[in-house]
Amino acid sequence: MRVADIKRDTKETQIELTLCLDGTGKADITTGVGFLDHMLELFARHGDFDLTVRCRGDVQVDGHHSVEDIGICLGRAFTQALGEKRGITRYGQFLLPMDETLVLCACDLSGRDCLGWAVDLPAARVGNFDTELAKEFWLAFVRNCPASIHIRQMAGENTHHILEAVFKGMGRTLKMAVAMDPKHADEIPSTKGVL
Repeated sequence: MRVADIKRDTKETQIELTLCLDGTGKADITTGVGFLDHMLELFARHGDFDLTVRCRGDVQVDGHHSVEDIGICLGRAFTQALGEKRGITRYGQFLLPMDETLVLCACDLSGRDCLGWAVDLPAARVGNFDTELAKEFWLAFVRNCPASIHIRQMAGENTHHILEAVFKGMGRTLKMAVAMDPKHADEIPSTKGVL
C-alpha cells in the first residue's frame, strides 16, 4: 500500500495527516474550517483515497494558515506515498458537472510545479470560508507535490457548486494519475527515466 504520514508544527498550525492512495474513500477530517472539511471529504471519496486530517490552527485570525498548510501537507503526503513514481499512469483528467457548473481538471505528475487556475468565483465567502483560499490550497499542493495542474471552470454560477466541482474533479483526476499502469508497472513514466 502506498501510504504517508505527515506532521507539521508551526506557530500558526499543528497538523497531522495520513494518506493512503490505494484506499476506499474513507475520510476523517477535522481542520477547524468547516467548508474545507467538506471539500476534503469529497476529494477523498471521489479519489478513493483514505485521508485523515487533524489541524489546530489560528482560525481566530482567519482560515488562511490552516488551509494553506493543509495543502502543503497533502502535497507532501502525495510525494511521499508516490516515491519514485514507478509504474504510475502519471496523467489524469476529468470533466465534472455539478448542476449548472462544469469544471475541467487535468494533472501531470511531472515533478515540475505549475498551477493553471481559471476559476471565477462569484461570492467572496461560502459560509465562513474565504473562497480565494481554494486557489491558495492548490498552489500549496503543487509546490509540495510538484505537478502541472490545470483547473478550468467551463460554466457555473453558484460558488459552492464551483468549489465542490473543483475538489471532486481533482479527486477523480489524481485517482487517474496515481493509478498503477500494469503494462508498465516497473517503469518510470518518462523518457528521461526520472520524474
